[in-house]
Amino acid sequence: MVESNRVDRVQRKDISQRRSEMILGTAKVEDFDRFVGVFSTTGAEKRKQHGSKGATIFRDPAEDDRVWALFDWDEKGWQSFVSDPETPTIFQEAGLKGPPQVSAVAGQYDA
Repeated sequence: MVESNRVDRVQRKDISQRRSEMILGTAKVEDFDRFVGVFSTTGAEKRKQHGSKGATIFRDPAEDDRVWALFDWDEKGWQSFVSDPETPTIFQEAGLKGPPQVSAVAGQYDA
């Protein structure tokens, strides 16, 4: 029985070590196609420079001009990205109506 608990703890530890950090952000955009065009090219290159491993975009079903982005990224990389002097220009080119807002993590669960 003791061995089973040890294995359980090891498996849980392995799962948490495999998890990457995620950032969930939202922004309002002037034009979705314009936003995607910049987000997937210039924006992607700049995010990669700051350690982003990828992103998934969602359109808000209640607000046509709002997008959500789930980034495979850590907080340090995100802060580096938003502090980069070239980032505001990229946001402007993408047609963001204001700076993106990041949601705080409220919990993380297996399955």
